[in-house]
Amino acid sequence: MNNERSNMELTSRLLFRLLPMQIFLALASSMNAIISGLFATNFIGSEAMTAVGLYSPINMFIFAISTMLVGGATIMCGKYMGRDEQEKVQGIFSLGNILAFLVALLFIAIYVVAGIFDLTGVMTNDPAVRPIFNQYLIGQSFGLLPLLLGNQLAAFLSIENRASRTTVASFIFLIVNILLNFLFVDKLQMEAFGLALASSLGAWAFFIAQAVYFFKPSAELRLFSKDLTWSETSQIVKIGIPGAASYGYQTLRGLIVNKLLEVFVGSAGVSALAGSDNLMRIAWTLPAGMMAVSRMVISISVGEEDKQTLTDVMRNMFRRFIPLMCAVCVLIMACAVPLTKLYYRDTSDPVFMMTVWGFRILPLCMPLSIICMHFTVYAQATGKQVLVHLLSALDGVVSVVAFTALLIPSVGMNSVYVANVLNGVVTTIVVFAYSIIIRKCFPKNMEELMVIPDGFGVEDDQRMDISVKSMEDVVSVAKEVQDFCEERGIDRKRSYYAGLFLEEMAGNVVDHGFLKDKKKHNIDIRVVKKDDDVIMRIKDDCVAFDPATRRDLADPKDIAKNIGIRMVYKLTDRIDYKNMLGLNVLTVRI
Repeated sequence: MNNERSNMELTSRLLFRLLPMQIFLALASSMNAIISGLFATNFIGSEAMTAVGLYSPINMFIFAISTMLVGGATIMCGKYMGRDEQEKVQGIFSLGNILAFLVALLFIAIYVVAGIFDLTGVMTNDPAVRPIFNQYLIGQSFGLLPLLLGNQLAAFLSIENRASRTTVASFIFLIVNILLNFLFVDKLQMEAFGLALASSLGAWAFFIAQAVYFFKPSAELRLFSKDLTWSETSQIVKIGIPGAASYGYQTLRGLIVNKLLEVFVGSAGVSALAGSDNLMRIAWTLPAGMMAVSRMVISISVGEEDKQTLTDVMRNMFRRFIPLMCAVCVLIMACAVPLTKLYYRDTSDPVFMMTVWGFRILPLCMPLSIICMHFTVYAQATGKQVLVHLLSALDGVVSVVAFTALLIPSVGMNSVYVANVLNGVVTTIVVFAYSIIIRKCFPKNMEELMVIPDGFGVEDDQRMDISVKSMEDVVSVAKEVQDFCEERGIDRKRSYYAGLFLEEMAGNVVDHGFLKDKKKHNIDIRVVKKDDDVIMRIKDDCVAFDPATRRDLADPKDIAKNIGIRMVYKLTDRIDYKNMLGLNVLTVRI
């Protein structure tokens, strides 16, 4: 039980360490619409705000494509990293970048042609809005390439443990976007074109700030490489589509809900939903960030067939992510009136109270959405396509549209907000129902709720987990590991070596990692008997430390220098070291 708790703590610290960067990434994307909305209403006029709203479904579709490419590539790379196939990681990274580049070129052409030749009648026939929307569309075309490539780089910078670079890039994006909006919209009076161009140039700043890293000699991955297999494109798309499908569904949902509001509530209803939804994007960056970090850890855990970490991610979601989200939701609901005043100042206007109720009701769906997001990501990584498509369809369009259509004749504007909450209830029920149907019983633990296959990983009696928190713990490791191996038929010599090697390596982690800072650390050790091999994995969250560097730096003439590490490398069949998501992972095979 203590070892399980230790692994849970290590997983939790990893997720929360990665979370801020992913929130900033999601925030950078969301702030584009928020900043555009604020400048549109305060500096241009309501027609410009309409153009921003009309572009929102298109932007959602572009984001769906980006999510497909990023999700498919990172999940595939996570599995390859778990199997220690670095060349394939580089190939998938390069292929993902090339696909993003080609997609961007296609949509740039579509945007420019539609804007110049006034082919946007499908979006609006309002003679006052359409020319403004055309200008806005052309301005957005300048930012498609850096947007799609920037999202790719951000995901892989996390894998390379360079999350801070994306955080800096996100800040640069926001600053450039705001400053250029003041210049183009307020000073130069470039109206809708300037509004879009500001965000596009901000996207270029975001991309460049990240891309510089991949040209450094220290970078393990290169932006583009010849070592790629075009046939893996279909696999990226296949894996990525389910996660991206929800954004496609949301595009359809937005169009249908807006039409229902126009019929039953009027244009004020559309404006209220746009206002509340626009500012709520800031809050949605938290669930989006939570999903992103969990997706990375889940994909690597699936590749390693690490059942413990896989279930710990979900436990962390229930025990830590959801309570944190609930606290944020309470804050939003308490600030409903001042948030509404950022867009609509006249409290007597019907749209004002409609928007206020949006901030009071919509946050209730967010904790439930975290459950849906995590199980969708997990289902993606493990090939549970039925569950993926079911959750994506329900969450994306079916539930919200159905409940809105059912309630709007009697409830009016609030039907849309209530429908989103009921949608969260439905998707949560589906998660439990799926487990009950497959397992034919109510889930008693997280493993059963996740429907983890019985053959996933090794049997519990063929695995031992040890948690090391001090040098005193290290001393007892050798005996525990030796006894474990001997009890499972491993010869006495290899059993002795296994205990000795782990004592040496764990001791090095304590010496070189625990004392480097004042943070709390622990070492997660796993010993597995697989066939006739003993596989030992040492995972820690200390400073990066590759034992091979000490072996290579040792003076051959000084036989006592780093003798322990040199002995381990000499007597083992294989030793692999990698630093994934800020964790040192050392695997020893005897």
